[in-house]
Amino acid sequence: MTLLGLLEREPSHGYDLKRDYDTYFGRGKPLPYGQVYATLGRLARDGKAIAGPAEHGEGPDRKRYAITEAGIADVEDWLRTPAAPEPHLQTVLFAKVVLALMLDRPASQYLDLQRAAHLGRMRELTELKQHGNLVDTLLADHGLYHLEADLRWMDHTAARLDSLKQAVRQ
Repeated sequence: MTLLGLLEREPSHGYDLKRDYDTYFGRGKPLPYGQVYATLGRLARDGKAIAGPAEHGEGPDRKRYAITEAGIADVEDWLRTPAAPEPHLQTVLFAKVVLALMLDRPASQYLDLQRAAHLGRMRELTELKQHGNLVDTLLADHGLYHLEADLRWMDHTAARLDSLKQAVRQ
């Protein structure tokens, strides 16, 4: 979904999408070219993107892909739908915030939705702690600590949305 969100900014070649993905989201784990082109192929097959004609130039021919209305709707749905509050959410949540800012969408509203989902999960874990055995309590504590860290990150990020927007829209 991240590549589709990047594609919404402007029609792009796979090479440009990979570069942008690696710049903003792939730190320490760049996206393989094969994955970029396989994803673009699936997006085109599913009507989420359209491949333009092959462009000739230096190097191999390239196709510029453009997002379709169905693709834009999918990006909006993805941004609006809170991710499952899990310990390793940061990468998905970070991608959503950055893409929302790149696309001039209400990132603060998405953070609010995610915060509400986290708080709901925290209530469930607190209930488990109150009525569970020691193992349940320790597992619930583990989940709660991760969710608390995510909430702190959300607050920290919300306070810096204007600066982050400037950084990602340069």
